[in-house]
Amino acid sequence: MRRWQLYQQPTTGEEDGTVERDGRAGVSLLCEVRQGSRPWKAARLEDLSPGGFRIAWLPDARPDLPLRIRIPGMQMLSAQVRWKRESAIGCEFAKPLHVAVFDHIVRSSRGY
Repeated sequence: MRRWQLYQQPTTGEEDGTVERDGRAGVSLLCEVRQGSRPWKAARLEDLSPGGFRIAWLPDARPDLPLRIRIPGMQMLSAQVRWKRESAIGCEFAKPLHVAVFDHIVRSSRGY
């Protein structure tokens, strides 16, 4: 079992009391990513859980290199590419997000 799967428990949403499915939240945030010494690239963060995230397609992403992500208002985070599909890549955080950090990012993406 992958470590991030342990964090796919439902979490309570914001003021409306909704529950995010599988501990994941749909978000839409412009962030920056890079692998190795390559330049930073803009990417759209589309899905987030405490254990990982999905971003819109990054064509030259390599699963053998750590990925760094800068989410607005957050420190740089490390992750590993776990899968690539035609329009997106999925990554696992090197260290899962604390639930308060996860909630902050989700609220920020929704304008709360």
